[in-house]
Amino acid sequence: MGERVELTDPRALRAYAHPIRLALLGLLRRKGPQTATQAAAVIGESVASCSFHLRQLAKYGLVEEVPGTRGRAKPWRATARYTSWRSDSDDPEMAAAATMLERTVLDHYYRTAAAWLERRAREPVAWRRAGQVSDHLVYLTAEETRELGQRMAALVEEFAPRSEDPGRRPKGSRPVHVIHLVVPHADQSAAVAESSAP
Repeated sequence: MGERVELTDPRALRAYAHPIRLALLGLLRRKGPQTATQAAAVIGESVASCSFHLRQLAKYGLVEEVPGTRGRAKPWRATARYTSWRSDSDDPEMAAAATMLERTVLDHYYRTAAAWLERRAREPVAWRRAGQVSDHLVYLTAEETRELGQRMAALVEEFAPRSEDPGRRPKGSRPVHVIHLVVPHADQSAAVAESSAP
C-alpha cells in the first residue's frame, strides 16, 4: 500500500463522495484485503452493492484487485493509506466536487461520534475516560492555522506504523478514530472591519 493517493479530477471526488465507498475504503485500510462478500458482511451492505462500489473505487485508483488471485471471489485492497485532494481550487467544478466530498466525510464523522455516544455507557471505564469531545477557539494567522494542522497530523502519524504491522500494537490497543478538523471561524467583527477598511 502506498502512502497517499491524490484526487485531482472532479469526477473522482464525486465518485468517492458516497457513504458506502468511504466505508469500503476505510475497511480495506483497516483490515487489509477483503472480497466483496467479506466486506458486505462487515459493513452491512449487499454483496452486489459492495462489488459495484469497489469497481467504482478502482476506476479512480483508490482500490485494486489483489494480484495473483483467481476465481470469482477476488480480494480487493486499498492502494494507499490516505486520500487527499485540494479543497482550495479556483476551478469552480473542482471546488464544488471537493465541497460535496467533504460534506460526505463530515457526515461520516458525525455518525462515528454519535455511535460512540450510543455505546459509551457499555464501554470499560478506561475507554469511557479515554474518549474525548472538545474544541478550542484560538486566534491564528492563515500560516499558523496551516502549521497547527500539520503538527496535529504529525502527532497522529507517530502511531501510523501500528496500522500496517499488528506486531507493533501494544496489548490492549484497539482502533481509535481521531477526527481532525481545523476550521476558520466566521468572526463577523473581523469581516466587518476588513470590508470597511479604506
